[in-house]
Amino acid sequence: MENKTTLTVIQMNDSHAYFNLHQELFWKANGAEYRQVGGYARIATLVKQIRESNKDHVLFCDNGDTLNGTYPAIKTQGAAMIPVVNALGLDAMSSHWEFAYGPSVFKTRAEELNFPVLAINIYDKETNELIFPPFIVKEIGGLKVGVIGIASNIVDTTMPPSFSEGVRFTLGKDELPTVIENLKTNEHVDLIILISHLGFPQDMKLMSEVAGVDLCLSGHTHNRTVQPVHQGNTLIIQSGCHGSFLGRIDLNIINSKISDYKFELIEVDSNITPDPMISDIIERELAPFKDKLSMIVGETATALHRYTMLESTMDNFLLQSILEASGAVLAFSNGWRYGAPIIPGPVTLNDLYNIIPMDPTIGLVEITGDELISMLEENLERTFAADPYDQMGGYIKRGLGLTVYFKIENAPGHRIQQVFIGDQPLDRTRTYLTAFVTDQGVSLKYGKRRSVMSVHAVEAMQAYLAKHKPLHAELRGTYIPV
Repeated sequence: MENKTTLTVIQMNDSHAYFNLHQELFWKANGAEYRQVGGYARIATLVKQIRESNKDHVLFCDNGDTLNGTYPAIKTQGAAMIPVVNALGLDAMSSHWEFAYGPSVFKTRAEELNFPVLAINIYDKETNELIFPPFIVKEIGGLKVGVIGIASNIVDTTMPPSFSEGVRFTLGKDELPTVIENLKTNEHVDLIILISHLGFPQDMKLMSEVAGVDLCLSGHTHNRTVQPVHQGNTLIIQSGCHGSFLGRIDLNIINSKISDYKFELIEVDSNITPDPMISDIIERELAPFKDKLSMIVGETATALHRYTMLESTMDNFLLQSILEASGAVLAFSNGWRYGAPIIPGPVTLNDLYNIIPMDPTIGLVEITGDELISMLEENLERTFAADPYDQMGGYIKRGLGLTVYFKIENAPGHRIQQVFIGDQPLDRTRTYLTAFVTDQGVSLKYGKRRSVMSVHAVEAMQAYLAKHKPLHAELRGTYIPV
């Protein structure tokens, strides 16, 4: 006799502590359109409606990048987010930017959650033991569901050393088959769901190499999948960022196999009535920061966002500010993906902290032309590597003061065709004064006479806005594929 049942899986990924409504970008035939979406109180309303529509058959998972990304979250080391996510009714999560507070703080935050952080690929360096459980088994609507977690694997390779103090990360590829076998043989699960923060390209490759996962909830790369992607017998979905969307997939299951499904990428529309309880929690947690963050600090004529791969208007503003504050020739920052758009009009202090919530000081370093070529080639490989496992997250390193002509499809180390500094060809023997924010802007292995200014990034942006009214930060063609 056939055993038929259903399971509804809800995905939230890369919400980056965006407590309330914020601007979001939507591509249209004639360009970008912006509207307000998101906020955990509206997410809670949607989740409650979904639970009511399929009682006792719902699993709600989060891919991480949840406790970090906005000023209130960072100032409290994620503590402001704990009562919010605890009230959402999540079942499990994976992680990435949560390690920005350091592993010891994150482990404390994880203990404060009323649901588990899962990771098969994070080990204590001393004991070689996993620091989080690798999986859980949930009984939902008569199904035994195995839920596995994989954290981002780049924390100890591309991010500051404090993020991974005392712990090490793996890809999870070697561990995953053993965990799957355990869930099937010993736990006798009907379905296996993977919550991964490796990124969409990496998850596609991993699911091509490791069999046994029925549904992969992918995070990290902020993709908006409008339909699940099939990789072998695995379905893969990813649901945007900033809590602007939820992914909902309704699974029909016969004899422990997915026989059919229906997927919806749900926009967390501003017209959704916020959940009153979550709204009260958010208001309480944000109260200490409200006056400071609501202060208007300038005006922009350019829509600022990070939704373009090669350069972005948001980062051009950041880099213009860094250049002016430092007097350097060049400026670099990391190719961050998070940071909700800022539409033309008033700019608040909250907007500036959303651009770079950690608010680092501006660094200075002297780099030779030869080093610049090496640094840029390294970053192009990390961004466009043919092997997804060699991709290191983020977009192209953001730069200003230079023009780079390159071929995406070329082999590593051979993509750059020509570089100009200002309107002059790059001189490989010359030294260029370069400003940057965080070691991801210019890593420690490049340059000499490194120093740190007393000026912080947000301070530099405020000063720039005060001088340039309104702000213009259009795309400049810094990176040009040829």
